[in-house]
Amino acid sequence: MRARAPGVVIAVHTSAALLAVAGLGWTGRHGVAEPVVALAFGTLVALGELARRGALPGEREPAPLGAAAALAYALLAENAGEATTHGVPQVVVVVTAGALAGAVPHVARGGGPALGHVARRVITVTFAAVCFQPLHGPGGPGEGLAAGPGHVLVVLLVLVLTALCDAVLAALMVRAGTGYPFGPLLREELRSLLGIGSAVCATGAVMALGTAVAGLWALPVFCLPLLLAQLSFRRFATVRTTYRQTIASLARATEIAGYTPHGHARRVAALSEAVGRELGLSGPDLTVLEYAALMHDIGQLSLVDPVPDGATAVLPAQEQRRIALLGGAVVRQTGVPRAVAVVVERQADPYREQPLPARIVRTVNAYDDLTGDGAGSGLAALEQLRLGTAHDHQPEVVAALARVLSRGGLGPAQPG
Repeated sequence: MRARAPGVVIAVHTSAALLAVAGLGWTGRHGVAEPVVALAFGTLVALGELARRGALPGEREPAPLGAAAALAYALLAENAGEATTHGVPQVVVVVTAGALAGAVPHVARGGGPALGHVARRVITVTFAAVCFQPLHGPGGPGEGLAAGPGHVLVVLLVLVLTALCDAVLAALMVRAGTGYPFGPLLREELRSLLGIGSAVCATGAVMALGTAVAGLWALPVFCLPLLLAQLSFRRFATVRTTYRQTIASLARATEIAGYTPHGHARRVAALSEAVGRELGLSGPDLTVLEYAALMHDIGQLSLVDPVPDGATAVLPAQEQRRIALLGGAVVRQTGVPRAVAVVVERQADPYREQPLPARIVRTVNAYDDLTGDGAGSGLAALEQLRLGTAHDHQPEVVAALARVLSRGGLGPAQPG
């Protein structure tokens, strides 16, 4: 696998470390302002990290309570009607200390958060504090606006800018680690803002505004809805994970019956997802692609005699279509989205008549058939696929597959 030197990731980690050190030095020199308030928010950040229990597949924010508490402290202008005096450096120190304290038990169990998670938290909260804190400070340029009727609008504007900053940062880090195109990664991050991201921002704003009126007693009251939302999401994620495992188990039926080589469906699914990301697919489209790739060979169970090594790519076109149609009929009985069955049914059609996921599955399946179990070299397989671009394989898909393989194959899909 080709070694990567993700300069963006290193820059993010270094920037977060410098911010934390600078904030600690400033706070150590000037002292902690309103230590009770700082302790309350730092504890809430730590509790949020403790409650994350490890990120589940597809989970964009494993510690939403910690993120909301960090944002609330950055946006805090008053405490029970009294103006707060903590500044940006103290916000950085409190958030960093809370995140690290909450991570200690996870690290002790060998499941601590990735450095990218903590670094992003520090940078985005610093961004929010820099945008907001000068507005309400004594003599600040926007002191009147931040303390008057426009206060809520200022908070919302800062939250929107902070969310955009975090989405760009997350997409850049994934881009640096995987080489996937930046545009689709950014769209996926922005789409997530409509889910848990909006809940985090709304809770952070409400906590800051509530504390300004009711004091620190508002914190446990306003964090409860987010805790319930996190619990509901984790249950949903668990069900979704079980559903994916069920589909993967069904896909292994062809391996158990001896129709396809061991691990073929899993390899095709993983490589298809990487190629799909390379071509700009994201969100539900990637889920359809994954499910279709896992079950693309299910139609082989209808064969009396197994195809040697399960290599359907070498069969006559008519036989490939028959197997594909039978596979689609089976998939329709599993309860997966109809689009998955369509991909399975049309994977043997000429590529100009196929949807993009079917083109990807067909090309990746052919590549694995040509290289599986040492059947041939990757370069020779790619050359054979290029020779079939007139009818069987879309040139752009073959080129994307080549790029993925040149980077060493598969990479993580989620930001660290």
